[in-house]
Amino acid sequence: MKAMILAAGRGERMRPLTDRVPKPLLRVGGKSLIEWNIERLRAAGFTDIVINHAHLGAAIEAALGNGSRLGVRLAYSAEGHALETAGGIAKALPLLGSGPFAVVNGDVFCDFDFARLLPRLEAMAHSPLAAHLVLVDNPPHHPQGDFALSGPRVMLGGAPMLTFSGIGAYRPELFAGVTPGQKAQLAPLLREAIGRGAVTGEHWGGQWVDVGTPERLAALDRLLRAGDALASGG
Repeated sequence: MKAMILAAGRGERMRPLTDRVPKPLLRVGGKSLIEWNIERLRAAGFTDIVINHAHLGAAIEAALGNGSRLGVRLAYSAEGHALETAGGIAKALPLLGSGPFAVVNGDVFCDFDFARLLPRLEAMAHSPLAAHLVLVDNPPHHPQGDFALSGPRVMLGGAPMLTFSGIGAYRPELFAGVTPGQKAQLAPLLREAIGRGAVTGEHWGGQWVDVGTPERLAALDRLLRAGDALASGG
């Protein structure tokens, strides 16, 4: 199974930190955000990983290389200008292959066990399901949430509303309508698939941080250095 880490965002809310360093390379607890995700993916058995990039993308490739230092094989999808989530995934499909794949946002820090996605990916390969989403409790900066769960099915509304974590599994067919190289958002594709009952999900109650601001980055760094956040599975 292959995985993709989304790393093409400009990180506007992180400025001025991201003026010279791409957001995924910002460091917490002694290593970059993207390294934490690579190590957790590797621990779950995902050793072929695609990374997209745009802003300061050459720095990401220089820092991570072919992935051998981290025990994985890395491939890169260079965008030039960020294509947003669905656009970035659509452009990277030739690197991801024809089967379902896992995706995680490069600026997410969590203790989610990515091995939980393996049976989901296997099931998706033999079913019409378009996606499986990991949902979390709503953080203070996103109190309204995104979706709800009704058993294993993701719903557009309901109670309680939960926040999409940026972790999911997708079939390539979900992006069939996206022209490679064009900008496209993921939310409309998910909403359409949810509307036809083609998206499952799960509620993850463990540690999860959307590292979207310098303040959240600093707070997470303090937690990690104090030993209050879980270390990598690798």
